[in-house]
Amino acid sequence: MSHPSGHDRVMRAFLDQLRRHVDGDVLDDPASRALYSADASNYRHVPRVIIRPRTPGAVGAAVALAAEHRVPVTSRGAGTSIAGNACGTGLVIDFSRYLTAIEISGDRAFVQPGAVLDRVNSLAGDYVFGPDPSTHSRCTIGGMIGNNACGAHSVKWGKTSENVANLHVLTADGRTFDTTNAPAFDLPAYDPAWFPQLGRRVSGYALDAPTLTQQLVGTEGTCVVVLGAELKLVRRPERRILVVLGFADTYAAADHVTQISGALAVEGIDEALVRGVRVRPDLPEGRSWLFVEVEDHPERVARITKDSMIIHDPAHQRALWRIREDGAGLATRMPDGGEAWSGWEDAAVPPERLGTYLREFDRLLARHGRRGITYGHYGEGCLHVRIDFDLAHGYREFLQDAADLVVSHGGSLSGEHGDGQARSELLGRMYPPAALEAFRRFKHAFDPGDLLNPGRIVEPLKLDDDLRILVAPPRIPTRAEFAADTRRCVGVGKCLNTKGGVMCPSYRVTREEKHSTRGRAHLLFEMLSGDVIKDGWRSPEVAGALDLCLGCKGCKRDCPVDVDMASYKAEFLHEHYKGRLRPRSHYAMGWLPTWLKYGLVNRFTAKFARFAGITPERSLPVPTTPLVRQLHPLGEGDPVLLFPDTFTNFFEPGIGLDAANVLAHLGNRVEIPSANVCCGLTWHSTGQLGKARRVVERTARALLPWTGDGVPVIGLEPSCTAFLKTEAPKLSDDLAVRALADATQTFASHVAPKLPEVGGVREAVVQTHCHQYAELGFDADHEAMTRAGITPEVVEGCCGLAGNFGFEQGHYDVSIACAEQDLLPALRANEDALVIADGFSCRTQIRHTTDRRPVHLATVLATRLGVINR
Repeated sequence: MSHPSGHDRVMRAFLDQLRRHVDGDVLDDPASRALYSADASNYRHVPRVIIRPRTPGAVGAAVALAAEHRVPVTSRGAGTSIAGNACGTGLVIDFSRYLTAIEISGDRAFVQPGAVLDRVNSLAGDYVFGPDPSTHSRCTIGGMIGNNACGAHSVKWGKTSENVANLHVLTADGRTFDTTNAPAFDLPAYDPAWFPQLGRRVSGYALDAPTLTQQLVGTEGTCVVVLGAELKLVRRPERRILVVLGFADTYAAADHVTQISGALAVEGIDEALVRGVRVRPDLPEGRSWLFVEVEDHPERVARITKDSMIIHDPAHQRALWRIREDGAGLATRMPDGGEAWSGWEDAAVPPERLGTYLREFDRLLARHGRRGITYGHYGEGCLHVRIDFDLAHGYREFLQDAADLVVSHGGSLSGEHGDGQARSELLGRMYPPAALEAFRRFKHAFDPGDLLNPGRIVEPLKLDDDLRILVAPPRIPTRAEFAADTRRCVGVGKCLNTKGGVMCPSYRVTREEKHSTRGRAHLLFEMLSGDVIKDGWRSPEVAGALDLCLGCKGCKRDCPVDVDMASYKAEFLHEHYKGRLRPRSHYAMGWLPTWLKYGLVNRFTAKFARFAGITPERSLPVPTTPLVRQLHPLGEGDPVLLFPDTFTNFFEPGIGLDAANVLAHLGNRVEIPSANVCCGLTWHSTGQLGKARRVVERTARALLPWTGDGVPVIGLEPSCTAFLKTEAPKLSDDLAVRALADATQTFASHVAPKLPEVGGVREAVVQTHCHQYAELGFDADHEAMTRAGITPEVVEGCCGLAGNFGFEQGHYDVSIACAEQDLLPALRANEDALVIADGFSCRTQIRHTTDRRPVHLATVLATRLGVINR
C-alpha cells in the first residue's frame, strides 16, 4: 500500500485550509486544472488549485496560506496573455469571476482587478480609459496592469502605466498598501543608459519610471498582487473618422507612419490578414493598409496618398476595425491553411525605424525558412506577427536572432503584453548584466521568497520549455484533423464576450470558463493528451462541459480561428457513447425523423415525452399531414426542387406551400420528392455519426435525378440547409452528397434577385437561426425583405432552443436564460412588429415564451405578393 509523500500531505493541508478560510470557489478538480493550464500563449502549466475569491480579504487569506505552504501564486484575469504570464503550477487566482466592482467619479475610475475594460468604458460617460487592447471586450483591468497593455490608441493616450493614478496592492508577506502612500522599500539604483528610449518599451521592469505606481504596472504579477486601481480617464472623442490609406506593400506603409501626426490611432494591416476575413471589405488599392483614426480634418491624412478612403459611418468603421481586432486569431492560419504561432509577437522599434526593421525581419524569416503574417501598431513601431514555427526545431534559434535584430534597432523585445515565458530568457540580449541584477533586486524588494509568478522576468523559465503541443501531444487514437482542431483555439478568448455575436450563449448565462468555446476546446485538448483528463472519450469532465453546448455554431462565425464546437461535440458524443446506452433524448430527438415517418409521434405519445428525456416544461409539437402529400408540381419555367426537411414536412407544411407558391409566381416549376427525405442533422447533433452518414447518403442518391441535372435544391429550414451545404460533405465522400451540397440554396438566395418591389413598409423583428448566421449569411434575406417592403431589425443572438437542446431534461433554465439575452428583450421592445423566424426551433421558442406568432420568410413573401393559396 502506497503512502502519500510529504509534498502530498502539505498540499492536502493547503487545500483543506483554503476551503476553510477563503471566501470563494476553491477548485482542484481535473476539469478546472485543465481549464487553467494555458492562457493565450504557447505554454502549458497545470495548476495545483484555482481560487475565485469573492472579496479582497479572501485574496489576502489565500496568498498568506500559499506563502505558509511555499506554493507559487499566479494572478489571472481573462487569461488572454500571449507570453505565458497567466498560467502557473501552484495557486492560480482568478479575479474575473467576482472582483469586478467599478465606481466612476468624473475623470477617475476606481476598479477591482477583475473589472472588464469595455464595462468600465460603458459606465464612464463622457470619458474612457485610453489603453484599449484588441481584447477590450473581455480583458480585465488587472490583466492590463500586469502586462502594461496598450492597444490601438496608445499613440494618443499612452500605455496603461501612464493612465493609472494609484494601485492598491498586496505583497506575498501579507502587507497591503496604496502605491501613492507606500512604505519604504529598498529599491535598486539604475542607469538611464540601460533603457532604450521609445514609447512602447514594456520588456523588463520600468525602474526609470517616475512613480512607484508606474514601476509596478507591467511587472506581470511577479512583485505584488493587485487588489484595486484608480484609473485616469480621458475625454471621449466627440467623433471618430477613419481614414484608410493603401500602399503597395507593408514596407511602404511602415515608412509612411512618420508623416502622420495628431492621430488617435495608426494601425497597419497586411493583405494576408485581410484574406482571412469571411467577407473581404472594400479597401483602397494596395496590398497593405494603414488605418488612421482622427477626430477632425481627415483630408490632412488622406491628401498624403492618392489611395485612400474616408469613413464617417460608425458601423462601417467597426467592420474594418474588427479585422484588426481579430488579428491575433486570423493570423494563426497561413494563406495555405498552415498553422502559425505566437512567440515573437510584440516587438517594438522607434517608429522611424519600422520600415527598415520590417525589411530586415522578413529577411530573417526567410533565412530561417519561416513565414509570418504581420500587422500592428505601426504608429508606435510595435509589430505583431504569427509565425509558422516548427516548435520542436529551430524555435529558440529564431527568437534569439530576432531579439538581436530588434535590439540593434534600439527597440524592445516586447512593446506590450510583457515578457512572460516567451521573452524573459532573452532579456540579457536587451539589457546589460547590471540591469538584470537590478531587476532581481527590485522583485526581491517586494517578493523575497519568489512566490509571485516565478520564472517570469527574473530567473526566467526557458522559452522553449513547457510548450503545450509538445508537453501534451495527443495520446488517444483519433482522427488527425480532430487532434489538430482541438489546438485550433489559441486562447484569445473572444468567446468570453457577453455582448455582440452569437458565440457561446450558455457561457453568457453561466459565466463558467468550461462553458466557453475556449474552455471546451482546452478540455478536449487535455482529454486527448491524457495527462490531467484521464478517461479519454469516456471523460465525465468533457461530457459535462459539452452538455450545455447548444450546438449553435456561433463560434464558427464569431471565433477568429473558426472553432466549430458543434462539430467537435458531435464527434465526442459519437465516441463517448460508442457501444453504450445513450441518454433517452438521443433516441427520442435524434431519431425523430424515423418516428415521424412511421407515424409514431402523435397527440397521445406526446403526453409521455418525459419518459423519453424531454423536459416537462415543453410540449412536443404535434405533426400534421406531411408536405410531400399536399404539394404537387406547380408552375412553369426553370425547375427547382423544394427540399421537404423533417420540420417543415411534418410540423409546418404550410410554409412549404407558401414557398412553392412564391417560387412558382417568380417563374419556376416547383417539384418535390414523393418520398420522405432527411439530411441527417438530428442524428449528427446527438453524435450518431454512422446513422447520420447513411441517412444523408440515401437522401443524396434519391435526389440525383435532380442534382445530377443541375436543378437547384431549395432549403427552407436553415439548420438542414446549412447541414447539407457544409457538414454533409465532411461526413461523407459520396459524390451524390457533394452534388447535393453544390445544388442546395437557401430560399432567400434563390428568390431575392427575382422579387419585384412591393409597396408599403412593415417593421419586423427577425430572429436569424444560428446555423444561418454561422454558415449561410443574411444578405439575401435582407434583400428579399427590403424588396418586399419589410424593414428588418435583426436579433443577433441565439433563441436558446437550438434543436434538441432546449427540449432535453436539465436544459430548460439555460434555454430560457439564453432567450432572455437578446431575443425576448427585442420582442418586448417591438410589440407591434412582425416577427420573422425561419428556424423551426426559433419559432417554437418564441411561441413557448410569448404570445407572438412568428412566421417564415416564405409566408411573409407569399402574403406580400398575394399568392397565399391555402
